[in-house]
Amino acid sequence: MKNRQLAFLFFTLSLGLYSYHSYSQTWEVYDLQGNLKSRAVYEEVYVFSENVRIGKKENQLFLLAKDLKPIVPLEGAEVYQYLSPWILVKGTNGIGAYHEYGQKVLSAEYDEILTYSIRLLARKGNEYFVFEKGSGKTTPIGSFDNARLSHLGVVIAQKNGKYFLPQSKDPERPYDLLEENEGRYLLAKEESGFGIINEQGDYVLPPTLEQLEYTRNNHFYGFNDNQYLLIKGDDIKADVTYNSFHKITKSGHLMLEYIHGKLRRIMKEDGILLDAVGMEEVVWISGENYFVRFREQKSGLYSPKGWQVNPQSDAEWIGEGKEGLFPAKKGGKFGFINSSGTWVISPDFEEVGSFAGNFAPYRQGAQWGLINKSGDLQGLAEWKEIKKTIDGKTVVSSDEGFYLINEKGEKLNSSPFDQICRLKEGYFLVEKNGKRGVLNKDGAEIFQNEYSFLQAEENDFFLLSKDGKVGAFRSSGDVIFPIDYQQIIPDWSNQEILVKESYTPVILIPEPTEGKRKKGA
Repeated sequence: MKNRQLAFLFFTLSLGLYSYHSYSQTWEVYDLQGNLKSRAVYEEVYVFSENVRIGKKENQLFLLAKDLKPIVPLEGAEVYQYLSPWILVKGTNGIGAYHEYGQKVLSAEYDEILTYSIRLLARKGNEYFVFEKGSGKTTPIGSFDNARLSHLGVVIAQKNGKYFLPQSKDPERPYDLLEENEGRYLLAKEESGFGIINEQGDYVLPPTLEQLEYTRNNHFYGFNDNQYLLIKGDDIKADVTYNSFHKITKSGHLMLEYIHGKLRRIMKEDGILLDAVGMEEVVWISGENYFVRFREQKSGLYSPKGWQVNPQSDAEWIGEGKEGLFPAKKGGKFGFINSSGTWVISPDFEEVGSFAGNFAPYRQGAQWGLINKSGDLQGLAEWKEIKKTIDGKTVVSSDEGFYLINEKGEKLNSSPFDQICRLKEGYFLVEKNGKRGVLNKDGAEIFQNEYSFLQAEENDFFLLSKDGKVGAFRSSGDVIFPIDYQQIIPDWSNQEILVKESYTPVILIPEPTEGKRKKGA
Protein backbone atom coordinates (compact mmCIF):
# COMPACT_ATOMS: atom_id res chain seq x y z
CA MET A 1 0.00 0.00 0.00
CA LYS A 2 2.83 2.41 0.86
CA ASN A 3 4.41 2.03 -2.57
CA ARG A 4 1.10 2.91 -4.24
CA GLN A 5 0.66 5.98 -2.04
CA LEU A 6 4.24 7.18 -2.68
CA ALA A 7 3.85 6.74 -6.44
CA PHE A 8 0.61 8.71 -6.39
CA LEU A 9 2.25 11.46 -4.29
CA PHE A 10 5.15 11.68 -6.78
CA PHE A 11 2.71 12.08 -9.66
CA THR A 12 0.75 14.74 -7.79
CA LEU A 13 3.84 16.79 -6.89
CA SER A 14 5.10 16.62 -10.47
CA LEU A 15 2.11 18.33 -12.08
CA GLY A 16 3.95 21.65 -12.33
CA LEU A 17 6.33 20.16 -14.90
CA TYR A 18 3.91 17.92 -16.74
CA SER A 19 0.55 18.15 -18.48
CA TYR A 20 -1.76 15.21 -17.69
CA HIS A 21 -4.69 13.17 -18.94
CA SER A 22 -7.15 11.11 -16.84
CA TYR A 23 -7.73 7.52 -17.94
CA SER A 24 -9.22 4.28 -16.52
CA GLN A 25 -9.04 3.12 -12.92
CA THR A 26 -6.26 1.10 -11.34
CA TRP A 27 -6.90 -2.59 -10.62
CA GLU A 28 -4.63 -4.53 -8.27
CA VAL A 29 -4.23 -8.24 -7.58
CA TYR A 30 -3.46 -9.41 -4.02
CA ASP A 31 -2.95 -12.83 -2.50
CA LEU A 32 -5.09 -13.88 0.45
CA GLN A 33 -2.48 -12.52 2.86
CA GLY A 34 -2.90 -9.02 1.39
CA ASN A 35 0.39 -8.96 -0.56
CA LEU A 36 0.30 -7.00 -3.82
CA LYS A 37 1.07 -9.23 -6.82
CA SER A 38 0.34 -7.02 -9.84
CA ARG A 39 -1.30 -3.80 -10.96
CA ALA A 40 -2.97 -2.69 -14.20
CA VAL A 41 -5.21 0.10 -15.53
CA TYR A 42 -8.69 -0.77 -16.87
CA GLU A 43 -12.18 0.64 -16.74
CA GLU A 44 -13.53 -2.75 -15.73
CA VAL A 45 -12.20 -6.24 -15.02
CA TYR A 46 -14.44 -9.32 -15.20
CA VAL A 47 -13.50 -12.62 -13.53
CA PHE A 48 -15.54 -15.41 -15.15
CA SER A 49 -13.59 -18.53 -14.22
CA GLU A 50 -10.21 -19.77 -13.04
CA ASN A 51 -8.66 -19.00 -16.42
CA VAL A 52 -10.93 -16.31 -17.89
CA ARG A 53 -10.41 -12.68 -17.01
CA ILE A 54 -11.41 -9.86 -19.33
CA GLY A 55 -10.44 -6.22 -19.07
CA LYS A 56 -12.03 -3.18 -20.70
CA LYS A 57 -10.15 -0.01 -21.54
CA GLU A 58 -11.25 2.81 -23.87
CA ASN A 59 -14.07 0.64 -25.34
CA GLN A 60 -11.61 -2.17 -26.12
CA LEU A 61 -11.82 -5.63 -24.55
CA PHE A 62 -8.80 -7.79 -23.73
CA LEU A 63 -8.44 -11.37 -22.59
CA LEU A 64 -6.12 -11.11 -19.59
CA ALA A 65 -3.44 -13.20 -17.97
CA LYS A 66 -3.65 -13.84 -14.23
CA ASP A 67 -1.42 -10.82 -13.60
CA LEU A 68 -3.92 -8.70 -15.62
CA LYS A 69 -1.60 -8.25 -18.57
CA PRO A 70 -3.49 -8.26 -21.92
CA ILE A 71 -3.08 -11.46 -23.95
CA VAL A 72 -5.59 -11.17 -26.79
CA PRO A 73 -7.62 -8.14 -27.94
CA LEU A 74 -11.31 -9.03 -28.36
CA GLU A 75 -13.46 -7.54 -31.09
CA GLY A 76 -16.34 -5.74 -29.38
CA ALA A 77 -17.06 -3.03 -26.83
CA GLU A 78 -18.70 -5.17 -24.15
CA VAL A 79 -18.95 -8.72 -22.90
CA TYR A 80 -22.36 -10.05 -23.90
CA GLN A 81 -22.18 -13.47 -22.21
CA TYR A 82 -19.74 -16.02 -20.87
CA LEU A 83 -20.74 -19.68 -20.81
CA SER A 84 -17.73 -21.97 -20.79
CA PRO A 85 -15.95 -22.37 -23.12
CA TRP A 86 -17.45 -19.47 -25.10
CA ILE A 87 -17.03 -15.72 -24.68
CA LEU A 88 -19.67 -13.70 -26.53
CA VAL A 89 -18.83 -10.07 -27.26
CA LYS A 90 -21.00 -7.27 -28.59
CA GLY A 91 -19.89 -4.53 -30.95
CA THR A 92 -21.56 -1.91 -33.12
CA ASN A 93 -22.34 -4.45 -35.85
CA GLY A 94 -23.59 -7.30 -33.68
CA ILE A 95 -22.49 -10.23 -31.53
CA GLY A 96 -19.35 -12.33 -31.98
CA ALA A 97 -17.74 -15.29 -30.25
CA TYR A 98 -14.33 -16.35 -28.93
CA HIS A 99 -13.14 -19.56 -27.37
CA GLU A 100 -11.97 -18.92 -23.82
CA TYR A 101 -8.39 -19.66 -24.92
CA GLY A 102 -8.54 -16.59 -27.19
CA GLN A 103 -9.45 -18.10 -30.59
CA LYS A 104 -11.86 -15.94 -32.56
CA VAL A 105 -14.58 -18.19 -34.01
CA LEU A 106 -17.35 -15.78 -35.09
CA SER A 107 -17.02 -12.13 -36.07
CA ALA A 108 -19.17 -9.59 -34.21
CA GLU A 109 -21.84 -9.40 -36.92
CA TYR A 110 -24.64 -11.69 -35.77
CA ASP A 111 -28.00 -10.82 -34.27
CA GLU A 112 -27.99 -13.79 -31.91
CA ILE A 113 -25.63 -16.58 -30.86
CA LEU A 114 -26.67 -19.64 -28.85
CA THR A 115 -24.02 -21.79 -27.17
CA TYR A 116 -23.36 -25.46 -26.46
CA SER A 117 -20.06 -26.93 -25.28
CA ILE A 118 -18.99 -28.07 -28.78
CA ARG A 119 -21.27 -25.98 -30.97
CA LEU A 120 -22.54 -22.46 -31.64
CA LEU A 121 -25.77 -21.55 -33.41
CA ALA A 122 -25.67 -18.05 -34.90
CA ARG A 123 -28.44 -16.02 -36.55
CA LYS A 124 -28.23 -13.13 -38.99
CA GLY A 125 -31.74 -12.07 -39.93
CA ASN A 126 -33.53 -15.34 -40.75
CA GLU A 127 -30.33 -17.07 -41.85
CA TYR A 128 -28.73 -19.54 -39.44
CA PHE A 129 -25.13 -20.77 -39.16
CA VAL A 130 -23.47 -23.49 -37.07
CA PHE A 131 -19.89 -23.40 -35.82
CA GLU A 132 -18.43 -26.78 -34.84
CA LYS A 133 -15.61 -26.75 -32.32
CA GLY A 134 -14.19 -30.05 -33.60
CA SER A 135 -13.75 -28.95 -37.21
CA GLY A 136 -13.35 -25.24 -36.57
CA LYS A 137 -15.73 -24.53 -39.45
CA THR A 138 -18.84 -22.37 -39.74
CA THR A 139 -21.59 -23.78 -41.98
CA PRO A 140 -24.84 -22.14 -43.15
CA ILE A 141 -27.86 -24.37 -42.41
CA GLY A 142 -30.63 -22.36 -44.08
CA SER A 143 -33.38 -19.83 -43.49
CA PHE A 144 -35.94 -20.53 -40.72
CA ASP A 145 -38.59 -18.76 -38.69
CA ASN A 146 -36.82 -19.92 -35.57
CA ALA A 147 -34.03 -22.28 -34.47
CA ARG A 148 -32.63 -23.32 -31.12
CA LEU A 149 -30.14 -25.67 -29.48
CA SER A 150 -31.51 -28.42 -27.27
CA HIS A 151 -29.84 -29.06 -23.91
CA LEU A 152 -27.77 -31.72 -25.73
CA GLY A 153 -26.74 -29.39 -28.54
CA VAL A 154 -29.17 -30.67 -31.19
CA VAL A 155 -30.28 -27.94 -33.63
CA ILE A 156 -34.09 -27.85 -33.83
CA ALA A 157 -35.53 -25.47 -36.44
CA GLN A 158 -39.03 -24.30 -37.34
CA LYS A 159 -40.47 -23.00 -40.59
CA ASN A 160 -44.05 -22.56 -41.79
CA GLY A 161 -45.38 -24.47 -38.79
CA LYS A 162 -43.13 -27.50 -39.33
CA TYR A 163 -40.06 -28.70 -37.43
CA PHE A 164 -36.70 -29.71 -38.94
CA LEU A 165 -33.36 -31.24 -37.88
CA PRO A 166 -30.91 -29.33 -40.16
CA GLN A 167 -27.85 -31.36 -39.09
CA SER A 168 -29.42 -34.79 -39.50
CA LYS A 169 -29.07 -37.14 -42.48
CA ASP A 170 -32.40 -35.85 -43.78
CA PRO A 171 -32.40 -32.09 -43.09
CA GLU A 172 -35.43 -31.42 -45.32
CA ARG A 173 -37.70 -33.89 -43.52
CA PRO A 174 -40.63 -32.04 -41.88
CA TYR A 175 -42.07 -33.02 -38.51
CA ASP A 176 -45.37 -31.99 -36.94
CA LEU A 177 -43.64 -31.90 -33.54
CA LEU A 178 -40.13 -32.18 -32.12
CA GLU A 179 -40.22 -31.98 -28.35
CA GLU A 180 -37.14 -32.07 -26.14
CA ASN A 181 -37.19 -33.11 -22.50
CA GLU A 182 -34.83 -33.71 -19.61
CA GLY A 183 -33.61 -36.96 -21.17
CA ARG A 184 -31.42 -37.69 -24.20
CA TYR A 185 -34.11 -38.36 -26.79
CA LEU A 186 -36.57 -36.22 -28.75
CA LEU A 187 -40.26 -36.99 -28.91
CA ALA A 188 -41.31 -36.68 -32.57
CA LYS A 189 -44.64 -36.68 -34.37
CA GLU A 190 -45.45 -37.13 -38.04
CA GLU A 191 -48.66 -37.90 -39.89
CA SER A 192 -48.05 -41.61 -39.28
CA GLY A 193 -47.79 -41.21 -35.49
CA PHE A 194 -45.40 -40.61 -32.62
CA GLY A 195 -41.80 -41.83 -32.37
CA ILE A 196 -38.47 -41.30 -30.58
CA ILE A 197 -35.33 -39.74 -32.15
CA ASN A 198 -31.72 -39.90 -30.93
CA GLU A 199 -29.11 -37.11 -30.89
CA GLN A 200 -28.02 -37.91 -34.46
CA GLY A 201 -31.55 -37.35 -35.76
CA ASP A 202 -32.31 -41.04 -36.38
CA TYR A 203 -35.49 -42.78 -35.26
CA VAL A 204 -34.90 -45.34 -32.49
CA LEU A 205 -38.67 -45.92 -32.28
CA PRO A 206 -40.57 -45.54 -35.59
CA PRO A 207 -43.33 -42.89 -35.72
CA THR A 208 -46.24 -45.34 -35.50
CA LEU A 209 -47.68 -44.89 -31.98
CA GLU A 210 -51.09 -43.37 -31.40
CA GLN A 211 -49.97 -41.68 -28.18
CA LEU A 212 -46.58 -40.91 -26.61
CA GLU A 213 -45.58 -38.88 -23.58
CA TYR A 214 -42.25 -38.33 -21.82
CA THR A 215 -42.14 -39.50 -18.19
CA ARG A 216 -38.70 -39.17 -16.60
CA ASN A 217 -35.01 -39.79 -17.31
CA ASN A 218 -35.02 -41.51 -20.75
CA HIS A 219 -38.43 -43.14 -20.38
CA PHE A 220 -41.74 -42.67 -22.21
CA TYR A 221 -45.37 -43.70 -21.76
CA GLY A 222 -47.25 -44.72 -24.91
CA PHE A 223 -50.38 -46.33 -26.33
CA ASN A 224 -50.86 -48.27 -29.56
CA ASP A 225 -53.11 -51.09 -30.84
CA ASN A 226 -55.03 -51.21 -27.54
CA GLN A 227 -51.80 -51.72 -25.61
CA TYR A 228 -50.27 -49.45 -22.99
CA LEU A 229 -46.49 -49.22 -23.28
CA LEU A 230 -43.58 -48.19 -21.07
CA ILE A 231 -40.58 -47.44 -23.27
CA LYS A 232 -36.91 -46.75 -22.56
CA GLY A 233 -34.90 -44.74 -25.08
CA ASP A 234 -31.71 -46.20 -26.58
CA ASP A 235 -29.14 -44.85 -29.04
CA ILE A 236 -29.88 -47.63 -31.55
CA LYS A 237 -33.31 -49.09 -30.74
CA ALA A 238 -35.76 -48.13 -28.01
CA ASP A 239 -36.84 -50.89 -25.63
CA VAL A 240 -40.47 -51.59 -24.65
CA THR A 241 -39.90 -52.48 -20.99
CA TYR A 242 -43.56 -53.13 -20.14
CA ASN A 243 -46.75 -53.59 -22.14
CA SER A 244 -50.30 -54.29 -20.99
CA PHE A 245 -53.82 -54.51 -22.38
CA HIS A 246 -55.02 -53.27 -18.99
CA LYS A 247 -55.52 -49.55 -18.61
CA ILE A 248 -52.55 -47.51 -17.40
CA THR A 249 -53.24 -43.90 -16.48
CA LYS A 250 -50.66 -41.14 -16.15
CA SER A 251 -51.11 -37.91 -14.21
CA GLY A 252 -47.93 -35.97 -13.53
CA HIS A 253 -45.49 -38.27 -11.73
CA LEU A 254 -48.18 -40.86 -11.04
CA MET A 255 -48.80 -43.92 -13.26
CA LEU A 256 -51.40 -46.48 -12.20
CA GLU A 257 -52.56 -49.75 -13.76
CA TYR A 258 -56.14 -50.97 -13.42
CA ILE A 259 -57.15 -54.63 -13.84
CA HIS A 260 -60.84 -55.23 -14.56
CA GLY A 261 -61.53 -51.65 -13.57
CA LYS A 262 -59.88 -51.90 -10.14
CA LEU A 263 -56.65 -50.22 -9.09
CA ARG A 264 -53.92 -52.86 -8.87
CA ARG A 265 -50.45 -51.47 -9.53
CA ILE A 266 -48.30 -48.40 -9.03
CA MET A 267 -46.01 -48.18 -12.04
CA LYS A 268 -42.50 -46.82 -12.35
CA GLU A 269 -40.83 -45.77 -15.61
CA ASP A 270 -39.81 -49.26 -16.66
CA GLY A 271 -42.35 -51.51 -14.95
CA ILE A 272 -44.16 -52.31 -11.72
CA LEU A 273 -43.34 -50.44 -8.50
CA LEU A 274 -46.08 -51.95 -6.28
CA ASP A 275 -48.56 -54.75 -6.99
CA ALA A 276 -51.18 -54.93 -4.22
CA VAL A 277 -54.79 -56.03 -4.02
CA GLY A 278 -57.32 -53.74 -2.35
CA MET A 279 -55.83 -50.33 -3.14
CA GLU A 280 -58.47 -47.59 -3.28
CA GLU A 281 -56.40 -44.45 -3.70
CA VAL A 282 -52.82 -43.50 -4.52
CA VAL A 283 -51.51 -39.94 -4.15
CA TRP A 284 -48.05 -38.82 -5.22
CA ILE A 285 -46.47 -36.98 -2.28
CA SER A 286 -42.93 -35.98 -3.32
CA GLY A 287 -39.94 -37.51 -5.08
CA GLU A 288 -40.83 -41.21 -5.25
CA ASN A 289 -43.10 -41.28 -2.19
CA TYR A 290 -46.72 -42.39 -2.58
CA PHE A 291 -49.58 -42.28 -0.09
CA VAL A 292 -51.61 -45.49 -0.46
CA ARG A 293 -55.08 -46.06 1.02
CA PHE A 294 -56.67 -49.53 1.10
CA ARG A 295 -60.29 -50.64 1.25
CA GLU A 296 -60.16 -51.34 4.97
CA GLN A 297 -59.39 -47.62 5.49
CA LYS A 298 -55.81 -48.55 6.33
CA SER A 299 -53.05 -46.45 4.76
CA GLY A 300 -49.29 -46.23 4.41
CA LEU A 301 -46.46 -44.45 2.62
CA TYR A 302 -44.63 -46.36 -0.12
CA SER A 303 -41.39 -45.69 -2.04
CA PRO A 304 -38.99 -47.78 -4.18
CA LYS A 305 -37.28 -48.71 -0.89
CA GLY A 306 -40.48 -50.28 0.35
CA TRP A 307 -43.03 -49.22 2.95
CA GLN A 308 -41.81 -46.09 4.72
CA VAL A 309 -44.96 -46.25 6.85
CA ASN A 310 -46.55 -49.69 7.14
CA PRO A 311 -50.08 -49.75 5.71
CA GLN A 312 -51.68 -50.14 9.15
CA SER A 313 -52.36 -46.46 9.86
CA ASP A 314 -55.78 -44.82 10.09
CA ALA A 315 -54.37 -41.56 8.68
CA GLU A 316 -56.23 -39.84 5.84
CA TRP A 317 -52.95 -38.49 4.44
CA ILE A 318 -49.25 -39.12 5.16
CA GLY A 319 -46.39 -36.83 4.10
CA GLU A 320 -42.67 -37.39 3.59
CA GLY A 321 -40.97 -37.96 6.92
CA LYS A 322 -37.87 -36.65 8.62
CA GLU A 323 -36.16 -37.81 11.81
CA GLY A 324 -38.33 -40.97 11.83
CA LEU A 325 -41.61 -39.04 12.13
CA PHE A 326 -44.13 -38.46 9.36
CA PRO A 327 -46.68 -35.63 9.21
CA ALA A 328 -50.15 -37.13 8.92
CA LYS A 329 -53.80 -36.06 8.85
CA LYS A 330 -56.91 -37.44 10.56
CA GLY A 331 -60.31 -35.83 11.00
CA GLY A 332 -59.07 -32.65 9.34
CA LYS A 333 -56.26 -32.21 11.91
CA PHE A 334 -52.53 -32.92 11.68
CA GLY A 335 -50.05 -34.73 13.89
CA PHE A 336 -47.15 -37.20 13.48
CA ILE A 337 -46.92 -40.98 13.11
CA ASN A 338 -43.93 -43.32 13.12
CA SER A 339 -42.95 -45.95 10.54
CA SER A 340 -45.32 -48.47 12.15
CA GLY A 341 -48.25 -46.13 11.53
CA THR A 342 -48.72 -45.38 15.25
CA TRP A 343 -49.60 -41.84 16.31
CA VAL A 344 -46.67 -40.34 18.24
CA ILE A 345 -48.05 -36.79 18.35
CA SER A 346 -51.84 -36.65 18.28
CA PRO A 347 -53.57 -34.94 15.35
CA ASP A 348 -54.47 -31.75 17.22
CA PHE A 349 -53.05 -29.12 14.88
CA GLU A 350 -54.41 -27.29 11.86
CA GLU A 351 -51.13 -27.73 9.99
CA VAL A 352 -47.63 -29.08 10.63
CA GLY A 353 -44.29 -29.11 8.84
CA SER A 354 -41.53 -31.73 8.82
CA PHE A 355 -39.08 -32.17 11.68
CA ALA A 356 -35.65 -30.59 11.34
CA GLY A 357 -33.45 -31.76 14.18
CA ASN A 358 -35.66 -31.96 17.27
CA PHE A 359 -38.32 -29.48 16.17
CA ALA A 360 -41.17 -29.08 13.72
CA PRO A 361 -43.48 -26.12 13.06
CA TYR A 362 -47.20 -26.33 13.84
CA ARG A 363 -50.11 -23.97 13.20
CA GLN A 364 -53.10 -23.14 15.39
CA GLY A 365 -55.42 -20.57 13.86
CA ALA A 366 -53.29 -18.10 11.92
CA GLN A 367 -50.25 -18.43 14.21
CA TRP A 368 -47.28 -20.79 14.11
CA GLY A 369 -45.19 -22.30 16.88
CA LEU A 370 -42.61 -25.06 17.44
CA ILE A 371 -43.11 -28.56 18.82
CA ASN A 372 -40.50 -31.15 19.86
CA LYS A 373 -40.51 -34.90 19.21
CA SER A 374 -42.28 -35.58 22.49
CA GLY A 375 -45.13 -33.30 21.50
CA ASP A 376 -44.14 -30.51 23.90
CA LEU A 377 -44.83 -26.97 22.69
CA GLN A 378 -41.79 -24.70 22.62
CA GLY A 379 -43.30 -21.37 23.57
CA LEU A 380 -46.55 -19.97 22.27
CA ALA A 381 -47.88 -20.12 18.73
CA GLU A 382 -47.33 -16.42 18.06
CA TRP A 383 -45.66 -16.26 14.65
CA LYS A 384 -46.94 -15.53 11.15
CA GLU A 385 -44.18 -17.66 9.62
CA ILE A 386 -41.61 -20.18 10.84
CA LYS A 387 -38.70 -21.26 8.68
CA LYS A 388 -36.66 -24.46 8.93
CA THR A 389 -34.83 -25.05 12.23
CA ILE A 390 -31.09 -25.61 11.77
CA ASP A 391 -28.63 -26.14 14.63
CA GLY A 392 -31.32 -25.15 17.11
CA LYS A 393 -31.95 -21.73 15.58
CA THR A 394 -35.13 -20.72 13.76
CA VAL A 395 -36.08 -17.62 11.78
CA VAL A 396 -39.63 -16.48 12.59
CA SER A 397 -41.76 -13.46 11.69
CA SER A 398 -44.60 -11.48 13.26
CA ASP A 399 -46.42 -8.26 12.41
CA GLU A 400 -43.45 -6.41 13.93
CA GLY A 401 -40.81 -8.08 11.77
CA PHE A 402 -38.34 -10.98 11.88
CA TYR A 403 -36.72 -12.59 14.91
CA LEU A 404 -34.22 -15.37 15.55
CA ILE A 405 -35.33 -17.79 18.28
CA ASN A 406 -33.57 -20.64 20.11
CA GLU A 407 -34.76 -24.16 21.03
CA LYS A 408 -36.85 -22.81 23.91
CA GLY A 409 -38.66 -20.36 21.65
CA GLU A 410 -36.79 -17.39 23.16
CA LYS A 411 -35.94 -14.34 21.02
CA LEU A 412 -32.24 -13.81 20.36
CA ASN A 413 -32.70 -10.27 19.00
CA SER A 414 -34.61 -7.85 21.21
CA SER A 415 -35.86 -5.64 18.35
CA PRO A 416 -37.21 -6.97 15.05
CA PHE A 417 -35.48 -6.80 11.68
CA ASP A 418 -37.16 -6.17 8.34
CA GLN A 419 -35.58 -9.40 7.07
CA ILE A 420 -33.36 -12.25 8.30
CA CYS A 421 -31.76 -14.63 5.80
CA ARG A 422 -29.74 -17.70 6.76
CA LEU A 423 -26.44 -17.84 4.84
CA LYS A 424 -24.84 -21.10 3.74
CA GLU A 425 -21.83 -20.37 5.95
CA GLY A 426 -24.07 -20.51 9.05
CA TYR A 427 -24.33 -16.75 9.52
CA PHE A 428 -27.50 -14.65 9.36
CA LEU A 429 -27.84 -11.64 7.08
CA VAL A 430 -30.14 -9.06 8.68
CA GLU A 431 -31.68 -5.91 7.23
CA LYS A 432 -33.47 -2.94 8.76
CA ASN A 433 -34.43 0.33 7.07
CA GLY A 434 -32.45 -0.63 3.96
CA LYS A 435 -29.21 -1.25 5.90
CA ARG A 436 -27.60 -4.66 6.37
CA GLY A 437 -25.63 -6.43 9.06
CA VAL A 438 -24.58 -9.96 10.09
CA LEU A 439 -25.26 -12.18 13.10
CA ASN A 440 -23.12 -15.19 13.95
CA LYS A 441 -24.39 -18.76 14.38
CA ASP A 442 -25.52 -17.98 17.93
CA GLY A 443 -27.38 -14.80 16.95
CA ALA A 444 -24.70 -12.42 18.24
CA GLU A 445 -23.94 -9.33 16.16
CA ILE A 446 -20.79 -9.41 14.02
CA PHE A 447 -21.46 -6.37 11.84
CA GLN A 448 -24.02 -3.72 12.74
CA ASN A 449 -26.84 -3.18 10.23
CA GLU A 450 -25.34 -0.02 8.75
CA TYR A 451 -24.11 -1.23 5.36
CA SER A 452 -25.79 -0.73 1.97
CA PHE A 453 -24.33 -4.03 0.71
CA LEU A 454 -22.99 -7.04 2.58
CA GLN A 455 -21.96 -10.43 1.25
CA ALA A 456 -20.41 -13.45 2.97
CA GLU A 457 -17.75 -15.12 0.82
CA GLU A 458 -15.50 -18.13 1.40
CA ASN A 459 -12.60 -18.29 3.84
CA ASP A 460 -14.20 -16.05 6.51
CA PHE A 461 -14.25 -13.15 4.05
CA PHE A 462 -17.02 -10.51 4.12
CA LEU A 463 -17.59 -7.77 1.57
CA LEU A 464 -19.09 -4.61 3.10
CA SER A 465 -20.18 -1.44 1.30
CA LYS A 466 -20.95 2.00 2.69
CA ASP A 467 -21.23 5.44 1.02
CA GLY A 468 -20.34 4.02 -2.40
CA LYS A 469 -17.10 2.37 -1.21
CA VAL A 470 -16.41 -1.30 -0.49
CA GLY A 471 -14.04 -3.14 1.86
CA ALA A 472 -13.36 -6.66 3.13
CA PHE A 473 -13.30 -7.94 6.74
CA ARG A 474 -12.99 -11.10 8.80
CA SER A 475 -15.81 -12.19 11.11
CA SER A 476 -13.55 -11.13 13.99
CA GLY A 477 -13.69 -7.56 12.67
CA ASP A 478 -10.10 -7.64 11.37
CA VAL A 479 -9.68 -5.46 8.30
CA ILE A 480 -8.47 -7.15 5.12
CA PHE A 481 -9.17 -4.15 2.88
CA PRO A 482 -10.53 -0.90 4.34
CA ILE A 483 -13.80 0.52 2.99
CA ASP A 484 -11.98 2.66 0.45
CA TYR A 485 -12.31 0.78 -2.86
CA GLN A 486 -14.69 0.99 -5.79
CA GLN A 487 -14.88 -2.77 -6.27
CA ILE A 488 -13.50 -5.98 -4.74
CA ILE A 489 -13.70 -9.31 -6.61
CA PRO A 490 -12.58 -12.50 -4.81
CA ASP A 491 -11.13 -15.14 -7.16
CA TRP A 492 -11.10 -18.21 -4.94
CA SER A 493 -10.05 -20.62 -7.67
CA ASN A 494 -6.74 -18.73 -7.94
CA GLN A 495 -6.61 -17.73 -4.26
CA GLU A 496 -6.47 -14.05 -5.23
CA ILE A 497 -8.39 -10.84 -4.63
CA LEU A 498 -8.89 -8.20 -7.34
CA VAL A 499 -9.55 -4.66 -6.18
CA LYS A 500 -10.47 -1.50 -8.06
CA GLU A 501 -8.89 1.58 -6.55
CA SER A 502 -10.97 4.62 -5.62
CA TYR A 503 -8.55 7.08 -7.21
CA THR A 504 -7.97 7.79 -10.89
CA PRO A 505 -4.37 7.43 -12.01
CA VAL A 506 -2.77 10.02 -14.28
CA ILE A 507 -0.41 9.50 -17.17
CA LEU A 508 2.25 12.17 -17.26
CA ILE A 509 3.34 13.62 -20.58
CA PRO A 510 6.43 15.90 -20.56
CA GLU A 511 5.76 19.21 -22.28
CA PRO A 512 7.87 19.72 -25.44
CA THR A 513 10.99 21.93 -25.11
CA GLU A 514 12.43 21.89 -28.62
CA GLY A 515 11.20 24.69 -30.86
CA LYS A 516 9.92 26.76 -27.93
CA ARG A 517 10.55 30.47 -28.27
CA LYS A 518 12.42 32.11 -25.42
CA LYS A 519 10.99 35.15 -23.76
CA GLY A 520 12.09 38.32 -25.45
CA ALA A 521 13.27 36.46 -28.53
